[in-house]
Amino acid sequence: MPAPAGAAPAAGNVDYRIAHLRDRLAAEELGELGVRAEVRAGAVAVTGTVPSARCRETLLRIVHEELAGLTVHSDIVVAETTRPDHAEEL
Repeated sequence: MPAPAGAAPAAGNVDYRIAHLRDRLAAEELGELGVRAEVRAGAVAVTGTVPSARCRETLLRIVHEELAGLTVHSDIVVAETTRPDHAEEL
């Protein structure tokens, strides 16, 4: 029997959407294989590290496109790889 309109998405549907998100992140311009998405306490947790703030913005846009309508918690860290602005003092 189909779920009534407005009902919470079935767990299988959420798992499918997360798998599709992972595939899209790996295949698109980001190529982000170090980002994890998993169901935790009824919400989707997206965690990982990206190389720049721009990548983080793109990643979050894709996450919200793929997981629209779901509660998403993101903990995406930006690992800036810019040169230091001063010499190290020893």
